[in-house]
This record gives sequence, C-alpha cells and structure tokens, in this order.
Amino acid sequence: MTDIPIHEAMMAPRAAWKVAPVLSQIRWSGFLGYALLAPSLIFLGLFTYGPIAQLMADSLFVRKGIGAATEFAGLTNYKAVLADPSFHHALVNNVIFAVLTVVPSLVLSLFLAMALVHSTRVNSALRAVFFFPVLVPLVAAASLFLFVFLPGVGLIDHYLARFFVNPPNWLGNPDIALYSLIGVTIWKNAGYYMLFFLAGLQSVPPDAYEAAYLDGASPWQRLKYVTLPYLKPTIAFVAVISLLNIITQVDHVFVLTKGGPSESTSLVLFYIYQQAVESYDIGKASAATFISLLALLGITLTSLRTLERSFGGAA
Repeated sequence: MTDIPIHEAMMAPRAAWKVAPVLSQIRWSGFLGYALLAPSLIFLGLFTYGPIAQLMADSLFVRKGIGAATEFAGLTNYKAVLADPSFHHALVNNVIFAVLTVVPSLVLSLFLAMALVHSTRVNSALRAVFFFPVLVPLVAAASLFLFVFLPGVGLIDHYLARFFVNPPNWLGNPDIALYSLIGVTIWKNAGYYMLFFLAGLQSVPPDAYEAAYLDGASPWQRLKYVTLPYLKPTIAFVAVISLLNIITQVDHVFVLTKGGPSESTSLVLFYIYQQAVESYDIGKASAATFISLLALLGITLTSLRTLERSFGGAA
C-alpha cells in the first residue's frame, strides 16, 4: 500500500473545508435565481402558455349552442375551418394585406429615418410630426379616415373633384376597399418603425461613409454596401414586429368596413371574431386561432432566415 505524505494528509481537510462553502454558495445562487424567476414564470404560464393549452383543448370540442354541453370532436373543427371558403378568403386577404403593408412601411420608414438622421431643430420637429400617428389609437385613426373616405364629401374626394377626377367609393368598392385599409395602416405605423431605423443608423460608423465617399461610391452604392449591411439586425427586427402588428391589428376593419363589402376586407382575426362572437362556434374559432399561431410562427422564422441570407448573414 502506498503511504500518503504527512503534509498532504494535513492539507486534505483544509481543501474540503474550502470547497464546502463554494458549493453551498453555488446552490444558494441557483436557488435565488429560480426564486427571482418564479413570478415571471408563473405569469408566463398563467397568461401565455395556459391560454394556448386551453385554446388547443377548445379546438378539439364542439358546442351545439349557448349553455349546451361540449362534445369531443377531434380534428373536426380543423377540417371545418380549412374547408370554409370564408376562411380561404380571409387568408388571401391577410397575405395581400401583409405584403402590401409591411414592404411599403419598411421602405417609407427607412427613407424617413435617413432623411431625418441628423439632429437639428427642423428634423426634431419633423420626427414629432411623423411619429404623431403612432400616438393616435387605431380606433380613433379609423374613425378619422371614415370621414376622409366619405363618398362625394370626404377630404380625398373634395380635392380630387378640383382636378375633375371622378373618385371611386373608397370603402364601398370591393376592388379597392382593402387598399384603403392598407393606406391607413401604413400611415399609422411608418412613424413607429422610423424610430427603430433612427436608432439603427446610429450604429453605422462615420468612417464607413467616409471611405465610400473617397472611393467615389454613388448614393445607391452607399445605401447598398454600407447602410443596409449595418441595418440588417434592425431590418429583421422591424420586419417581424410589423408582421405581428399586421396579424393582430383588426380595429380599423371593425370601424371602417366590418369585413365588407363582400368579404373583400375580411382578415383572419376578423374571421375568428365572427366565429366566436357572432356564430358562437368556440371550437371553430379556437381551431382557426391555433392555425393562425402556427402559420405566424412559421412565417416569422422563415422571414428571419430569409433576411439573414439576403444580406449575407449566417444561415
């Protein structure tokens, strides 16, 4: 048997005595961390994951009427939603609404941010003017545009009549009603996205612009090779935020068109409202909501990866 030196045998208890407080401190730190996270985790479970679980459960049952007992239906509600022409119409409208709102909003807000990036008194005043629509509630903004779009006497028709133009019925014509809502949404959100681009432009180093000037780069080349690469994270973030806003904002549909005329402005969220409140079909509304959540998650992940690839980021 190998003999242990006397000095090592004397040091072993000391080492154990030093390690024990460290382990105790690590355990206490871990417990303290979980204790601090507990309130947030509880609220997250109660108000986020709890409702999602309840939504999934409701989508598997059907209720014949108000106060009637629920019956297990499996995937019947999902089949009914996917086979409903109104859902198809709302989905197509939502896609058109998203594309024609997100892209112009990003372009307009980036243009405003680049035009107002320098801090001057005039630019500060213009920033406040462009940001003002963000402070107006969407219901109030829709009510305002209800008078703007009035046929014959509205603000738009008043000025178009001076040029001998016969204006259309902006909210009553199924071919252009959705585009009227798109215009309201762009007006409402562009100033909000402008703030993110203003913050993102501060991260562009002046040396990069100076080098581009010395190399004789044109304004378009400076935008493409200097500004946009530095704004890649901002663009990705604003694109996701704007997409979420498009999916979740439906107040202007209630005020201006109520989904009409002929379902030309019916969006998915408005379709869910009709099923839940007007038809009182909780199962079908829950199924449509869950499908929308899955689609929104997939679109968000895809948009992030697409933006990263398009600007040369990591795939």
